[in-house]
Amino acid sequence: MLVAVLNEWLWQAPAWDHAPVNAGLPAGWTIERVRALSGDPSAVSLSVDRLVVLDAAAQGDHEPLRPDVILAFHELCLVGDDGEWFMGQLDDDGSVICWASYGSDLAEAIRSL
Repeated sequence: MLVAVLNEWLWQAPAWDHAPVNAGLPAGWTIERVRALSGDPSAVSLSVDRLVVLDAAAQGDHEPLRPDVILAFHELCLVGDDGEWFMGQLDDDGSVICWASYGSDLAEAIRSL
């Protein structure tokens, strides 16, 4: 049910919610390449104008991130921040809560989805 609600929200969100197709992606990357590697033909780049935090569970705190790019794969997201990729989840209010860094290699981060 949650996946269906998120998918509906994602595709019916205002146009400003989606970023320009290849904005913020590392050199040599396109949204088509992201879709091919992930196996998700509906992957999109989202606007970075939203709250994005890293849930530092060990510290019981949320560290704000300043993303260069947010890639959405249904309810999961990869957030690029200063050359590092964080895995997270798109919340109902449009914010993204990340739980871990998946390193600096976008291809490896995508394979970890």
